[in-house]
Amino acid sequence: MISLKKTIRNEKLVSLALAAVFIFTSFSSVILTSCKKKDDKKIKPADYGSYGSDFARKLAADFPERKPYSEGEKGAGEAIREEMIKLKYEPEVQTFTTKGGTSQNYVVRIPGTGFISVGDDGKVTTKHRTAVIGAHYDNLPPTDKKVEAKIINQKVVKKGETTAETTPLVYSYDGISDNASGTACLLTAMKAFKEYPAFAYDVIFVAFGAGNDDFAGAREFFKSLTDEETMKIDVMYCMESLYAGDKVYASAGYKSLNLENKYKMRRKLYQAYDVCFANTLYTNYGFDLYYNESGVRADLNGDKQDDIYNEVSANRSDYVVFDEAGIPVVFFDSYEYNFTKMEDMKETKNLNLQNYGGRVRLTHDDSAKFLDSILVEPDYDRNGDGEIDCSGDRLQIRINAVAFIIVEALLKGSDYGMTKEQYDAYLIEKAKEEARSTAMTSESSSGETGKKVSKKPVESSESETEETTSESTTAASKKTVTPTKKPTKKPTKKPTKKPTPKKKK
Repeated sequence: MISLKKTIRNEKLVSLALAAVFIFTSFSSVILTSCKKKDDKKIKPADYGSYGSDFARKLAADFPERKPYSEGEKGAGEAIREEMIKLKYEPEVQTFTTKGGTSQNYVVRIPGTGFISVGDDGKVTTKHRTAVIGAHYDNLPPTDKKVEAKIINQKVVKKGETTAETTPLVYSYDGISDNASGTACLLTAMKAFKEYPAFAYDVIFVAFGAGNDDFAGAREFFKSLTDEETMKIDVMYCMESLYAGDKVYASAGYKSLNLENKYKMRRKLYQAYDVCFANTLYTNYGFDLYYNESGVRADLNGDKQDDIYNEVSANRSDYVVFDEAGIPVVFFDSYEYNFTKMEDMKETKNLNLQNYGGRVRLTHDDSAKFLDSILVEPDYDRNGDGEIDCSGDRLQIRINAVAFIIVEALLKGSDYGMTKEQYDAYLIEKAKEEARSTAMTSESSSGETGKKVSKKPVESSESETEETTSESTTAASKKTVTPTKKPTKKPTKKPTKKPTPKKKK
């Protein structure tokens, strides 16, 4: 029982330290994204150019039919492998066979520096935790009948009145949204990852094959992990269909509907939103990240109890495999949840995308030529300084923003310990506090001649009073500070003798 209490108290200490460092990290992030280069131009977050959107459109054009186990899927997989090599990675090809055929996952594993944690005995150790980032690259041919696409052109006749004209458009399905966009986001995150120093997380990037066959690639990858590797996974980030929907949402898995696990299973989701809000993604690109907060009550997970339809997705993807195993997930996709009934929800309310009732995935509307004609706007001057500085390409903006959020969220750290930077910052602050405490104690001892100053114990967390973090492992780079008992408040000033009042004559 005592051991358990000590463990809990240690976790409280780490959580308190992490909370303080997270605030510092978030503040630093804002500073970094607003700092200036030598040319006096501000450095914008997620400023990755058209790399991701170019790759998505090329993948869709070169391999429009990427049905699981097909030659098209195989060709797309090889193109992804070659791109990973261009980014200076060494992808592992994970070939697997199901009843449907043979497919491939493309896996890149990057070891991290680990997280620093404190044991019951005060010993500092390093724990390795893992983040998985994945997207499937296959697609399925539409089952709905092909209809003639029409673009509705709204023309203002006079103030308050408009007229609509329709223009027929020839187009062909290529899965640009589902899921060339998610695949391109994966590669953009891998490219951005190179620009950062070493991460504490062990990171695994995976391009899943046969995602449309009950997430066969994700299941095969998960099955290939040892129990120890599985236990180390903190989070799985998944991206799908980022282009066509009205808004981009981040969602947790359905396991998070269990109230006992809600915060644990959604902690990483909230960190993703923290990154979006702490940076200038809306200011620079008009990009925002949404919650599904429809509030509809329904039995969402089949447990015969109504759930509140918040922060989970209407769409299933490769994240399902990890969610089923009780691993926290963050799923990014585009959709529209602003409806009062679940059956009314769809990807878009855009009048030009109603050929299939607002659905785009697995329909003929999921076409680069068609979607680009509707969703791509001219580049424009966003900050009003007279210079064109923002892309009007929705695909580019969304791929870059989501990739940025994922990579930056990794810097938020783990619940199992602190990054080296966080730990160093914690030690510096702790040393300062102890130095102040020592100085105050010394002042109190020298200033109260012949008297004892009554001091109450410091109001602190149990973790602070019962255990002190060992600093022996950092002796090579920092001086060890001997911990001392901290007084509750500053000692009272030494009383001075009041002057005797003069007698009146």
